[in-house]
Amino acid sequence: MPGLDDITMTPRKYGFHATLKPPFRLAEGQNVPALEAAVSDLAVDLAPAICDGLELTTLGGFLALTPQDDMQAVRRVAGGCVRELDQFRAPASEAEFARRRKAGLSPAQEALLTQWGYPYVMEEFRFHMTLTAGLLQDDIAVWSAAVRRHLPDLPRLFVLDQIALCGEREDGRFEVIHRYKLTG
Repeated sequence: MPGLDDITMTPRKYGFHATLKPPFRLAEGQNVPALEAAVSDLAVDLAPAICDGLELTTLGGFLALTPQDDMQAVRRVAGGCVRELDQFRAPASEAEFARRRKAGLSPAQEALLTQWGYPYVMEEFRFHMTLTAGLLQDDIAVWSAAVRRHLPDLPRLFVLDQIALCGEREDGRFEVIHRYKLTG
């Protein structure tokens, strides 16, 4: 069975977070200061999202924290990020499209991929905070129990009240450029 370092190596690269808008390269003619201003403006317009607490779940073989109930309020925030910041996203390359399509996308996911450059946005979005890499089916129960022993008490009410603009460093790790409070 893999060790803790093995199963957390990939999530550590990105830091503990939930992706609201998938990572993207800046479009031609766009720049970081303009993106920062747009994210700041977006945060002023977006109201925080509130839902029941978080729970430990298994998604596609990895462990993650996910909301316990309806995610419409969280989808509203994520959808706003996808729509309002899309002008900053460089078009996906044919290689990126081909890599995404290997997952066997549904017609709805294919349409989202074509429009937004990523198949798991809008109605296909699933808020999650990844804790592990993919696990073998036989290891999931063991790692779930281990994670539960180390998790603090999870909130009974989950409030998404800020968004962060992050960038990828030369070493492939992500870092926070700035956090923005949702005040809409």
